[in-house]
Amino acid sequence: MTFTALARALPRAVAALLLAAVAGCATTGGVDRHTAGPKDPYESVNRKVFAFNDTLDEYALKPAAKAYNAVVPSPVRTGVHNFFGNFSDAWSAVNNLLQGKPVDAGTMTLRVLTNTTIGIAGLFDPASRLGLDRKPEDFGLTLGHWGLKPGPYLVLPLFGSSDIRDAVALPADTYVSPALLASGKYWKELGIDAVGVIDTRAGLLGASQMLDELAFDRYTFMRDAYVTRRRSLVYDGDPPPLPEDDDADEPKSAPAPAGGASAPAPAASVASADGTASVTAVPARPADPASQPASAPSPLPGGVQPAPVPASAPTLPVPRSGPAPVPPPPASAAHG
Repeated sequence: MTFTALARALPRAVAALLLAAVAGCATTGGVDRHTAGPKDPYESVNRKVFAFNDTLDEYALKPAAKAYNAVVPSPVRTGVHNFFGNFSDAWSAVNNLLQGKPVDAGTMTLRVLTNTTIGIAGLFDPASRLGLDRKPEDFGLTLGHWGLKPGPYLVLPLFGSSDIRDAVALPADTYVSPALLASGKYWKELGIDAVGVIDTRAGLLGASQMLDELAFDRYTFMRDAYVTRRRSLVYDGDPPPLPEDDDADEPKSAPAPAGGASAPAPAASVASADGTASVTAVPARPADPASQPASAPSPLPGGVQPAPVPASAPTLPVPRSGPAPVPPPPASAAHG
């Protein structure tokens, strides 16, 4: 691409990326987990470029778009918008074919032919009334379709929101425009591109006003909206689940004990092989009597430990003061 062609591609890129960022913010209902932490290692530089682009839009593009809406009649603005859109549809037909979508490529080709002929060089849009809906694609989406990862988020001077993949595709995506009709005449090309940028910006005045009224970081919101929208477009609106959305590895809470009883403290009692219970910890609060573990016997005077109590034996109350409890007579003595 020559320097002249690259220079006239710059204004068209502003229009394309304003549409991707501002319109993406307006149409994205929420931010999914993919956008909770996009790759943005150049955030400090990106924010400075974002501020530059924001100033350029505030003092140049937005006033020009407002004047365009105020001066140019609505039917003329619609014709200009359709005329530029017809060239965009032709590039979409090529990218649909490159992505292996012959049906969509055929639909877009018929749409371009219909609007170019019946629609008088694309000034009107009879194709939409005939059911030939727009299937927009670009070269950045084509690269994503064939597996090229987006890479880190970028904010380009004049161009706006992007990423590594879309930045690589940007020259091709911005080349096809009505400026091709004035090829070789730089000032005419630049004038046509300027009209396209102003037309696109005029259509986004409502969305940008909504964005200005949002009470949080505009940079973060536009970044997240751009990343979410581009990922959705790569997968034709049906992106697969992300790895971080898989909750299979998350620990699941244990079911509550039956009867509403509170769970005992860990290792509160361990039953040995001979049927005895060895208590190693005391629960913070007593559990239900039916599930309460056997408590450790209190030592007798003189430091003598009584015989271990079977785990299945009922728990006897231990007095807080007074003489030591007398153990009950053996069962054989009662029968004697």
